Amino acid sequence: MTAHRTAKHRIIVMGVSGCGKTTIGDLVARELGVPFLDGDSLHPVENVAKMAAGMPLTDEDRWPWLATVGAELAEAGDGGLVLACSALRRSYRDAIREQAPDTVFLHLHGSKEVLRARTEGRTGHFMPPALLDSQLATLEPLDADEAGIVVDIAAPVDQVVAEALAGIAAGNAGAVGTTAVARSTTAGTREGAARTQPRQFDVDLQAAPFNLDDDAVAWVDSTIAGMSLEEKIGQLFINHNNDYSPEYLDSVLENYHVGGMRYRPGPSAAVQEHIRYAQSRTRIPLLVASNPEMGGAGSCDDGTFVSTHLQAGSHPDKAIARQMGQVAGVETAALGCNWAFAPIVDIHYNWRNTVISTRSFGNTPEIVVERAQEYFDGISESPTACAMKHFPGDGIDERDQHVVTSYNTLGYEDWNRSYGHVYREMIGHGVQSIMIGHIGAPELSRHFRPGMADADILPATLSPELLQDLLRGELGFNGLILTDASQMIGLTQAMKRKDLVPATIAAGCDMFLFFRNPAEDFGYMMDGYKSGVITEQRLHDALRRILALKASLGLHRKARHELVPPAEALAVIGSDAHRAIAAEIADKTVTLVKDTAHNLPITPVTHKRIRLYGISGSADFTRADPLAYLDTVKEELETAGFEVHLFKTADQREAAGETGVNFMSVISEEATGDYADKYDAAFVFANVKGFAQEAAIRIKWSTPMAAEIPWYVTEVPTVFVSLNQPNHLIDVPMVKTAIHAHTGTREAIRATIEKIMGSSEFQGTFNENVFCDSFDTRL
Repeated sequence: MTAHRTAKHRIIVMGVSGCGKTTIGDLVARELGVPFLDGDSLHPVENVAKMAAGMPLTDEDRWPWLATVGAELAEAGDGGLVLACSALRRSYRDAIREQAPDTVFLHLHGSKEVLRARTEGRTGHFMPPALLDSQLATLEPLDADEAGIVVDIAAPVDQVVAEALAGIAAGNAGAVGTTAVARSTTAGTREGAARTQPRQFDVDLQAAPFNLDDDAVAWVDSTIAGMSLEEKIGQLFINHNNDYSPEYLDSVLENYHVGGMRYRPGPSAAVQEHIRYAQSRTRIPLLVASNPEMGGAGSCDDGTFVSTHLQAGSHPDKAIARQMGQVAGVETAALGCNWAFAPIVDIHYNWRNTVISTRSFGNTPEIVVERAQEYFDGISESPTACAMKHFPGDGIDERDQHVVTSYNTLGYEDWNRSYGHVYREMIGHGVQSIMIGHIGAPELSRHFRPGMADADILPATLSPELLQDLLRGELGFNGLILTDASQMIGLTQAMKRKDLVPATIAAGCDMFLFFRNPAEDFGYMMDGYKSGVITEQRLHDALRRILALKASLGLHRKARHELVPPAEALAVIGSDAHRAIAAEIADKTVTLVKDTAHNLPITPVTHKRIRLYGISGSADFTRADPLAYLDTVKEELETAGFEVHLFKTADQREAAGETGVNFMSVISEEATGDYADKYDAAFVFANVKGFAQEAAIRIKWSTPMAAEIPWYVTEVPTVFVSLNQPNHLIDVPMVKTAIHAHTGTREAIRATIEKIMGSSEFQGTFNENVFCDSFDTRL
């Protein structure tokens, strides 16, 4: 398909409701290499309100709008513009020509039967189908003296576009001349056709990260053309499947037509069957997301925990991050997942931030870029797309978006040198999608919107200046944008849910993560479209990106039964080979933070009797026993030859049936002058978790002045080991030997004990955050 380019194309795609002005106009604009604009987006709010209420506009309503349409065309300059506008009457077209005399009108003509069939499938549009007869009566066809082209819409979309471009190229439109050739995005690039530049922020399906071929582009556009309005709105949603039953899935898929899903983790066989059923019941293949931030763990109960992000950044070997990605890709793909909500590219600048303390590769842009690219390369060996997170970047504020909006307060230049550098590098590396955090960025917003008041600063999820001007514009991101979980208070505190649901899409997000109430949220999104909050142009662009991500994964070429591997594929999950990788990484990354009193090594020969203390948080949302790891520690110490004496708090002793005990009595028993006669050394193992439950994670002792607090550092050699958080020295600065083992797996615990005994070397590295900006933590 070819079309002749001129110095300027000013084209109005006109016709009655349902003729395809937006779809055809957008495709024609792409062929001509000029911007496309939906005229509906130029209506003043008063007009939008009237149309949404089913009230017809008067000519007095239309004249200011038509003047704006003409002004947009006139101001387009030599770059030109294609604009969708009904322009039914000659007087309306004349009003537009008063502003832009060389405007050409492309009339999409269709029979009443064709138009009625299409409008009946567009129940959420401004123009109800019942008003079609009125529009047809109003329509005044192009006169002979009007520069224009008439195309019959009964033909397939690509043929309609081809005929429109042929009319333009032939000079049938008066002002349109005959110069260079533009490429086709509908039927594919012809041999020798020139590539044109799309408009700013508009998706280019044949560019990175989608890189679609002609057939895939055609599938995207034809699929959209065949969708009902309800299906289009549904594609914007990613559901969190809270139930594995077929009845639940049938309800979600039949009523809400979702574009993607995440699921509640469970046994791998159950997860795979759940995904298989879901894919078999949907007309358009689903994006199936997992959260493989630590390898295969988190995607199913029996997946392989490989390492945390911080762990993968705590050794000179960058291949650790690649191995984490490889295992994540292999195991999630075996389940039938095709989309990973990872890697995390936040920078852990503030040690008090515990949302990403173990979920960031480190505290510099360089380490984050290096390890994130390795993870991406590893997981990309499997048929998996990535959604890196959380733009515009966590790690400055100490607060948690799960419970409150947090802020990245860096100035524009500082942000570009840090987070901006990370995003540019990862976008250039090919990342397909970006998850937006419920994180405000006041200085960035004011850079693009000077004078913005404090009260107007919104989380990035709702900020077009951050999503469009910065992420799409300056950073050049062409991929898919999705929100973080919409139930987080960091989003919901910003505005009423009925407003925020469509506002996320209007701001520039393409997909909305998780219903709170499916019927309500779907209705809110539909209402947002009907009221004009989401324009036809914005909806169409979001849909093209969603389907493009699916096509980039080859989902459109697969039969339904091929979208999920056979049950035999589950053999890789938790395999011996993957657990061996995890064990090797655990050994490499155990980190000696300090040993200022030279307590190490400690062996059963030198220090036989060990007093063992276990520190944990309360049970988190996983409901796992927070002290279960302590049994593993005791077993491994005893296997190594130590004699272990486990400390129990007053509450633990009472729970075991002991009476007459309280925290003061425990202190009296524990803190005695003969402590060193009873024990040769003290080991404190802390496994404090729960990023999504608390704004800050610190050690919580059983009571004030509790007997387990390391008062005993003056009595015997004391070793503190963290199995999770890196910031515990702020609460135990008195310990002289501190180790960060990163995780409470048996492999990590065993490797830690071996290193305490001097049987193997500490290899892990740490950054300055471990000292929590305090001098005494270094002593």
